[in-house]
Amino acid sequence: MKSPSNYPIFLKSFFAILLLSITINNVFAQVKVNGKITDTQNRPIVQATIKLKNGKNQLNTHSDSAGNFSITAPDTATYSLSVSAIGFTSYSSILPINKSADLNIQTIVLLVADEELQTVEVVGTNGKKYYGNYSFSATKTAALNKDIPQSISSVSKELIADRQAAVLSDAVKNVTSVSQSSYYNQFSIRGINQNEEGAIINGMRTRQYYFNQPLTNNLERIEVIKGPASATFSSVDPGGSINLVTKKPLAEDRKEISISAGSFSTVRGALDFTGPLNDDKTLLYRLNIGYEDSKSFRDLQHRKGYLISPSISYIPNDKTSLNVEVVMNNSNSRLDRGQAIFGAIAGKTDLQSTPITFNMGASNDRFNSQDLMLMASFSHALTKNITFNVAYMKQNWTEDLLEHRTTNAFAVDENNQPIPTLAAMRAVQRQQKWGTDNLSTYLSINGNTLRLKHKIIVGYDRLNTQKFKGGGENSAQGYRLKDGTIAARYEVTKKDLYLFKLVNGVNAPVPNVEHFNLSNPTYTIKNLSDYVFTKTEIPPAYYLVNGIYLQDQIKYERLTLTLGLRQEWYQDYSNYQLVNEKKIKQHKLLPRAGITYAVTSNINLYGTYLQGYQPQGNTSSLVIVPPPAGANFKPLESDLKEIGAKSEWLNKKLMVNISLFEINQKNLLMNANDPLDVNRLIERGAQRSRGLEIEASGFLRPNWQFNAGYSYVDAIIKDDFNPDLVGQRVQNTPKNSASFWSRYDFKGAGTLKDIGLGAGVQYSGTKLPLYIRDFVLPSYTLVDAALYYAPSGKKVQLAVNMNNILNKTYWVGAQNYLRLFPGTPRNVMFNVTYRI
Repeated sequence: MKSPSNYPIFLKSFFAILLLSITINNVFAQVKVNGKITDTQNRPIVQATIKLKNGKNQLNTHSDSAGNFSITAPDTATYSLSVSAIGFTSYSSILPINKSADLNIQTIVLLVADEELQTVEVVGTNGKKYYGNYSFSATKTAALNKDIPQSISSVSKELIADRQAAVLSDAVKNVTSVSQSSYYNQFSIRGINQNEEGAIINGMRTRQYYFNQPLTNNLERIEVIKGPASATFSSVDPGGSINLVTKKPLAEDRKEISISAGSFSTVRGALDFTGPLNDDKTLLYRLNIGYEDSKSFRDLQHRKGYLISPSISYIPNDKTSLNVEVVMNNSNSRLDRGQAIFGAIAGKTDLQSTPITFNMGASNDRFNSQDLMLMASFSHALTKNITFNVAYMKQNWTEDLLEHRTTNAFAVDENNQPIPTLAAMRAVQRQQKWGTDNLSTYLSINGNTLRLKHKIIVGYDRLNTQKFKGGGENSAQGYRLKDGTIAARYEVTKKDLYLFKLVNGVNAPVPNVEHFNLSNPTYTIKNLSDYVFTKTEIPPAYYLVNGIYLQDQIKYERLTLTLGLRQEWYQDYSNYQLVNEKKIKQHKLLPRAGITYAVTSNINLYGTYLQGYQPQGNTSSLVIVPPPAGANFKPLESDLKEIGAKSEWLNKKLMVNISLFEINQKNLLMNANDPLDVNRLIERGAQRSRGLEIEASGFLRPNWQFNAGYSYVDAIIKDDFNPDLVGQRVQNTPKNSASFWSRYDFKGAGTLKDIGLGAGVQYSGTKLPLYIRDFVLPSYTLVDAALYYAPSGKKVQLAVNMNNILNKTYWVGAQNYLRLFPGTPRNVMFNVTYRI
């Protein structure tokens, strides 16, 4: 018998042998699973994601350039194996592993993804690419972009994230023929300035001022449907429609938290949680929350806001699906009316006579808005070939505004001559509420006639928007008279009636609202009791659009013919439900014709003709258009002629499109640029826009993707009340523009294996101001870059984006001498994203 003193040695030896035995058993229990991923034509699928899961343990790997993969299971057990790849349907199976030897499984064949399985978009997508290759809104049913006879550009959530594009203007600067016009949510598309205010979300028109651009963290993708699309939507801009597609729930658990901070005291936060709520995955959820607190390179500017967007999808079977989501958007900020410059002398304009930070306003100005939207979409297959679809949106929007802004004119001296160092000002208080109901319901019918395949859409749309009672605007401007009243303008012939004072040594009439001194700016808290206000009720208004439409996509072998008709009825009520109510009616039949020919499985040629229609009554514009003037405006009419080619390459991982287009529009309304009535509109006449677009996006290698585009737009005035302008260039749009963005991730072994690099260039040609033609905004080229760090096997990514590296001074748009919109100087944003 051993002595007690030997027990510790014995125990140590025993445990060492036991630990060694366990280790050896574990080593021998590990099983290497080998396989290959191909498509139906036996071509290897590169960078497919393979997941092997047992309980809470999950192993991930990717297929190599030959489609092969190898993954090591830690133990013999039953595993779930799933495979996914961009552009292909997912694969899953149960994999029992009961031997310790290596396991070679059969080749896994993935089918090309069929996006048409969803007739309405109720479930999110797993794609991780810079572009979207399908659209639900362009034809009212799911279709691959290459099969739609119209140019559609798409920006994915991955491109938005990689560029840290927090607002819409940052996201769409990679889209061909889209040019930012101002700081507002306002763009020129294909040489045509947007006329319709409000955004299109999930194919449904909303109604709100465009002054604040929405946050992007709840967006799945941004679709720019080029040209008039009134055959699909109600009342859209002739140049194109920007459709914001929100994120939908996924059937797999994902959680992502993102925090950003950077230049101009910017702090942003976002979370995106999604997954199933029950075991059979028939009930899915998604929650997106975004927050921003930022200043600006512009004086006085700030923004503090949040976005909360929960959504639920219910899919009890393969015939029925329902999605319900809410978007709550709250923004507290100030309106930025742009940079004022000295001058008003044509040909002698100095764009840098004031710094680009220069802003006019008061320290107590505000622009606060709240936006609440409820959206629902439902789809049910009545039979194998007939599906009923319905989508509904309810939106409430409110505004609370106080601002000091220019009247678009310089102050005048006693001889009524402009004083170029003083900007005439006005003070505005405005509050109003809007409500919108948008209903779209239609049948999708698939059928055959001999050798023809039909995809028929029969639908009805109803859109109504109401300006509620209680809205009002108080405005102060003009000049003070000796009797204490206010004159709208200064008249030399009545000089003795006005009050005067010396300003910079010049005798000038006393304004109602103090002029802004461009040479010696001061920012104070303004006392509104100092002004004499004119109080105006924003009269209640209401408009109603009813539309019915029929569309048939007829396919014969390689040829697809898209034919459509939409009949729309428009009613506009000014002074709604008051004794002086006025009503106008308009109606329009809109044709649509397109043809697509599949030259090969990768290349489609197409041509299209569309007509557009946009009422211009009292309610269709958010500015106050006093009746009966608003009731007399003709509708804006337009048409599109377009031919092009859409193609996919490198196993559907690279998209290249080219298009040639012509858009004509007539009965344009333009702001009259009248300092005495800033809301007065005039009918402009007609314009024509012709151009070329080339865009490419996708993967050059599994770890290298890019987005690039070039556009040439020749937009001219065809008819105008001023005959001297006929044949002249349209304002606020560049002739040439181009963009490029690319991300390359180092893979494999080595020091850089966890590093990714991003780089981009944006070019925009010269522009003319929107309201005058006295000076030209110069062209500009911007260079951006990014650095990403994502440790292998970890769930975190660190990123830093630097924009405008060369610190270029440039202007994205202008309206006149007192409203230029300078671009952002060099800035840096840091981001940390954690994914579960």
